[in-house]
Amino acid sequence: MSTIPQYPQSIALIGLSGTGKSTVGQVLAERLGWSLLDTDAMIVEQTGRSAADIFAENGEAAFRDLETQVLANIFAHTPCIVATGGGIVLRKTNRTLLQQNSYVVWLDAPIETLIARLQAHDEERPLLQGNDPSTQLAQLQSERAALYQTIADIRIDTGEKTTLEICDIILQATNLT
Repeated sequence: MSTIPQYPQSIALIGLSGTGKSTVGQVLAERLGWSLLDTDAMIVEQTGRSAADIFAENGEAAFRDLETQVLANIFAHTPCIVATGGGIVLRKTNRTLLQQNSYVVWLDAPIETLIARLQAHDEERPLLQGNDPSTQLAQLQSERAALYQTIADIRIDTGEKTTLEICDIILQATNLT
């Protein structure tokens, strides 16, 4: 993990679906008076299509292209909180953009917690369509954990923490308290 910057101009939240990136991002943005920029929401706004539709009609590569375009433009809006899609770390370009332009927070949680959260929100998750979300999440975690760790300035297990506790940890770590 890298060194802690003094007063970062942006904070990027990375991690699997269900770790709390959007929820934590919203509260953190409110507490700091910063903008919240959600990469998945920006893709939907830009294309008028859901992530699931883009995956189904154009494939994952097309979605990842859009994700990279959105991320490349985000850091002009500092200070900001960036809530990313879980797969944003799959491209080296994205990892570099995140590392160079933000304090990167890896939100993590046990698979069982992620499943419970995702089922409670009942949203379409293109990479979790299928019969066994537990196996799919475990596979995604296995594929992405090393990438998350490579660029993260801090890792926070969100499984047993409240949103406010997570925000407090981030604010203390970034010297923004």
